[in-house]
Amino acid sequence: MSKIRILADRVANQIAAGEVVERPASVVKELLENSVDARASRIEVEFRNGGKSYIRVEDDGIGMAQDQALLSLERHATSKIRDAGDLNHVRSFGFRGEALPSIASISRFSLRTRCKEEKEGSEILINGGKMVHVKECGMPLGTRIEVSHLFNSVPGRRKFLKTEITESTHLMHLAKLYALAHPRIHFTLLEGGRTIFKSPACEDLYERVSEIFGKGFAESLSHLSAEENGLALNGLVGKLGQSRPTRKELIFFVNQRPVDSKTLSYATIEAFHTFIPRGRFPPAILFLEIDPASVDVNVHPSKKEIRFREEAKVRNFLLTTLLNRNRDFNLQAPTKPNEIKLEVDSVSTKLVPQIDPKALEMYGLNQSPIPQPQVNSVEKNVDLSVRPSGEQPSTPDTYKEGDCDQLFPEEFVRPRGAGLASWRLIDRIKGGLALFATAEGLVAMHGRAAYERVRFEELESCLQGKLQYESQALLLPENLELDSIDSTCLNQNSIGLQRLGFDIEEFGRNFFRINGCPPWLTPERSLAFIKDFLEIAREEGSSLQTLEIVQEAMVRESCFKSTEGGGFSDEELILLAKELLQCGNPYTCPKGRPTFFEIPIRDFEKRFQRRI
Repeated sequence: MSKIRILADRVANQIAAGEVVERPASVVKELLENSVDARASRIEVEFRNGGKSYIRVEDDGIGMAQDQALLSLERHATSKIRDAGDLNHVRSFGFRGEALPSIASISRFSLRTRCKEEKEGSEILINGGKMVHVKECGMPLGTRIEVSHLFNSVPGRRKFLKTEITESTHLMHLAKLYALAHPRIHFTLLEGGRTIFKSPACEDLYERVSEIFGKGFAESLSHLSAEENGLALNGLVGKLGQSRPTRKELIFFVNQRPVDSKTLSYATIEAFHTFIPRGRFPPAILFLEIDPASVDVNVHPSKKEIRFREEAKVRNFLLTTLLNRNRDFNLQAPTKPNEIKLEVDSVSTKLVPQIDPKALEMYGLNQSPIPQPQVNSVEKNVDLSVRPSGEQPSTPDTYKEGDCDQLFPEEFVRPRGAGLASWRLIDRIKGGLALFATAEGLVAMHGRAAYERVRFEELESCLQGKLQYESQALLLPENLELDSIDSTCLNQNSIGLQRLGFDIEEFGRNFFRINGCPPWLTPERSLAFIKDFLEIAREEGSSLQTLEIVQEAMVRESCFKSTEGGGFSDEELILLAKELLQCGNPYTCPKGRPTFFEIPIRDFEKRFQRRI
């Protein structure tokens, strides 16, 4: 057996590089963290061949003197911590002092830097862990690091790298994460001299998201902010109905550090249950601020993963915040495209749109005041009930901007040709599919999905005590014989079922009689609903609360109900659309699938290649 010996520094650095430097993106991550810690206001990243042949990270931070630059290339040399206790309060990103010596040991490494106290910069060149030269050079304030021929001293590691496209994708995604985390820093990313993205310093996160991911993605998000018990959550979350096929756009930052956290990821996905389809993921860019002593950022060699000291507290905070946000997120009423001002025409004695005085002045016309005759009748759409009996109609001078709402009462949804409306029914297509015209474009609504959402929220309101259905008596009571487990469950949940409109009485040991059911449920389905309820309760055991068990049964019932009776009439679709727009979550059915979608005017303009 060979004797124990101390490894040479070069070998130790190469072993450490195996933990710190997994791929070219890992190099960029370490260098970006140093630039951010150096208080840089401008960072530029360039790479070639997926980062395998060349990486450059340049910043305008505080820089280093020559002796400090040499010391930074020694193992475990850091200015961020002094003793183990500092790990509980660390807020900087690179603090272990392993990155630079590890990278320099497996590549051709060039470091140029200058601090404001020095008139000239310093250049250090290392090849495969061996010092080549140290000299003075011309350099602006800041630091420039170039890494070429990655893994040249350990060629075996190069075989495990992926294709150039894959490595480039990882590198670009990482650079975008740090650009998101620090919107006040000017970020530039180049690939072989070609600019991938260039984002100036932004005032807020929304602007930076627009710069990096595009305006369309930014418009699908809404702001979120919450604070409780030493935890603060800020960021952008997808609007209800928005979902993605992968987790790629589910991004988390803890104290501005991009992390992969199962705690945060699972809590977010759970908060969007029934709000998006199963198997899809909500887009979210969330920033969690927490006491550094309550989180361990040193649990992973590359600091990708973190560990919370109070994991349940963090999970409940995120879950509650997102759930409250989703439940309170109602469809905003579309703004009226034009406020219509009316006047009485002197010839026809009918209400007509008022001519803009500025338009008359533009064409050199003067609007002379003409005495208006009193109007005895107006168009049938005008609601005369708003005036006291016997009062004469107003003259043009008395019509004000808000009078249009009284004359033409606007509703969200109306049938064809029925005056002002935010949604106007165009036609029914196949089955329960309905088309509505809006001021912004065209809306397609799935009637059955809308029915499921409306019915689901009505039943949910019953369970929460906001609404209570009256029970309708059954002509012939339904008998229900159960075992001891189901019998106990039914007794425990009797109050909730009573609020739904069920009239169930115990008629002997493990024997019950259903005397009444709610009006939304046919008598034939009342027995099946109770059986579904008990089946779900038995499958889930004590893991679900009463409300959750009944909700799952309501999903089954609403799906069954929607298949009865074929399609919907025009009147039913209009009523259904009105009720849908009053729901807390009108965008999806109880299973998370869309209830409607809108095709904006700009999509038609793209197709026709002209303005409409």
